[in-house]
Amino acid sequence: MNATANTPGQLPAVSVIMPILNEERHLREAVEAILAQEYDGEMEVVLALGPSADRTDEIAAQLVAETASRDKRVHTVPNPTGRTPAALNAAIKASRHPIVVRVDGHAALSRGYIATAVRLLEETGAMNVGGIMFAEGTNDWEKAVAAAMTSKIGVGNAAFHTGGEAQQAETVYLGVFRRAALEQQGGYNEEFIRAQDWELNFRIREAGGLIWFSPELKVSYRPRPSIKALAKQYKDYGRWRHVVARYHAGSINLRYLAPPTAVAAIAAGIVVGAALTPWGFVIPAGYLAAIVAGSVPAGKGLPLKARAQIPVALATMHMSWGWGFLTSPKALAKKVIASRRPAVLASN
Repeated sequence: MNATANTPGQLPAVSVIMPILNEERHLREAVEAILAQEYDGEMEVVLALGPSADRTDEIAAQLVAETASRDKRVHTVPNPTGRTPAALNAAIKASRHPIVVRVDGHAALSRGYIATAVRLLEETGAMNVGGIMFAEGTNDWEKAVAAAMTSKIGVGNAAFHTGGEAQQAETVYLGVFRRAALEQQGGYNEEFIRAQDWELNFRIREAGGLIWFSPELKVSYRPRPSIKALAKQYKDYGRWRHVVARYHAGSINLRYLAPPTAVAAIAAGIVVGAALTPWGFVIPAGYLAAIVAGSVPAGKGLPLKARAQIPVALATMHMSWGWGFLTSPKALAKKVIASRRPAVLASN
């Protein structure tokens, strides 16, 4: 994997890497948003294809064929494991440019995203820049989840969810990297099934690199289509965030402890209320009142059916994340620690 060089004054060439699994609903939209970027530098798109159970591979083949007659900018690489970090590393190894842009198969870049990100890398000297995960849905449930995911009652003060001023950050959504930073760190740690972005950004920061958030960067995100899918997503988030905390001492903060604290407190309140005194139910009742009240400003401008489902989305996110954090097996951390440094990019 040798990065292409750029002549003075020329915009750096960009590799867009995409981990793809069961993305038939959004893959075409995501790739077309990349190809429509207002960027004058050279660009390639690498799709790392996992073992999908839908029409994803067929759609990917169509995209490759459609661009082959013009500029051959889209190509694919296999990811037999189906795991996101393995897909990302495979795509990085198959790509060749000095700037690496991570995009998911259910995300759509705003038209100036890449040009703005490249400018910010130059202006800030950052190793990775990212912006707002702009969740938006196509039906009432997805709109409710999107509202929950972009509200402070839903995700706390995470700037890449709720917005804010440009600033140094712990992590960012997706990310636009200098290839040198990825190579220095050996890529993504493939033991992290989830939270691999946060873990990689932590290592970059530990090595002295700057992670930069800017509200100028915006990526449209499609929420999970059901309560079950949302619950699994957030349970996995909590589970693997606890692994990061065990793997990297000092990486946890109060925002991440709020959901497990809420789960424990609500469970204790229900037990006390059922076994000892009805006053115990004050805790779960207070939580319910808080998310109902918080859903009012979060749902401003949405249809009534969407607004009514925001408390359900909030509770699903909080309780699933907290439960995943509390029940995260210690064996996961031991497995991760056994593979102490990824170095999966070093061979190329």
